[in-house]
Amino acid sequence: MAQIIPVASGKGGVGKSLLSANLAIALGQQGKKVVLADLDLGASNLHLVIGQRPGPASLGSWFTEKSDFKEIIQPTDYQNVSFIAGDSQIPDMTSLKHVQKVKLIRNLRNINTDYVILDLGAGTHQFILDMFLLSPQGIVVSAPAATATLNAYLFLKNAVFRLLYTTFKKNTAGHEVLDNLKKNSSQMQKLYIPQLVQTLGQADPINTQLFISRMQQFRPRLVMNMIENPKDADKAQRIKTSCNQYLGLEIDYLGLMYRDMLQDKALSSQLPLVVYKPQSVLGQAIYRIADKIISTVPHTFDSDFVPDSFNADNFANAEEDANNDYDFKLSGIDDLVQGGSLTTGELAEMIKTQQFELIQLKKENQLLKAKLIKAAAQGFKL
Repeated sequence: MAQIIPVASGKGGVGKSLLSANLAIALGQQGKKVVLADLDLGASNLHLVIGQRPGPASLGSWFTEKSDFKEIIQPTDYQNVSFIAGDSQIPDMTSLKHVQKVKLIRNLRNINTDYVILDLGAGTHQFILDMFLLSPQGIVVSAPAATATLNAYLFLKNAVFRLLYTTFKKNTAGHEVLDNLKKNSSQMQKLYIPQLVQTLGQADPINTQLFISRMQQFRPRLVMNMIENPKDADKAQRIKTSCNQYLGLEIDYLGLMYRDMLQDKALSSQLPLVVYKPQSVLGQAIYRIADKIISTVPHTFDSDFVPDSFNADNFANAEEDANNDYDFKLSGIDDLVQGGSLTTGELAEMIKTQQFELIQLKKENQLLKAKLIKAAAQGFKL
């Protein structure tokens, strides 16, 4: 059975696709058969990173034309690496139906290869969380910036809640406890997982033990990208500490990657960095990550854990809206500040950055409004 490696991030622009593509090629160069799948269904552009020309065979065509899944697994110019293109041109690809998701998961699991690398979209959409939980050893990519650190932590927090509601199914005593807590959303978001487990253990000891077992199996791996100096690497340890303290989650350190301007040149040449400049600092970092993955013994969740059996009526709505939910984001900031992952200065800088982004958005909206008014006036003249 292929080892599935989902690659996710809390926000865009941290190098998730860069790692996915180059990791696939690095593994292929070491004799491993790899299928690289673009599952960023709302903005599929992984083909640009590997210089693959987009063709008619894609996930979008598979869903709409009912073709054989094997037909969309296309060869690439790179040794042992095949590619599954996404499709941002197909409407509603970001909100797959349950049946479509189940079908996709089963086909991904049945690919005859050594590794299936899933380049997921940014954020905490339900589909992304479900794909990430296809393996207990998924990769989360972050950067030292405060916003990237916060969003990586929030992604892992959402993944833990997803795992929580998958274990405590409807009509169990534990699910009833969660539903009661859910009615007070601010209390729910501020409740640390270790505390919650104690409460659940009193009401539903059997399923609580199952959840504890799955949390022990769940060992996401962190890659810190875009670091400028060795001090930036400390952020990885801080995230690990916060996850352990507030989520009861152990994460593994997979590697770090320095910011490298060669990546921009490689992208413009439509060549992966490990092909364009394999001896570069960034290229060598990717090879080290590939070596760690090969040497790590893979493991899976217990046989009763089935991601495609998630119920749509549990915590999905709260999780899907997590990035826009004020209380949830505030609780993430509070966790990281108390855990030492974010300093007061970094928090202030993050607020300034977000204020600047809001100002820019307001300017863009004013400009668009002016253009619309001008266009409307010209239409009336005609």
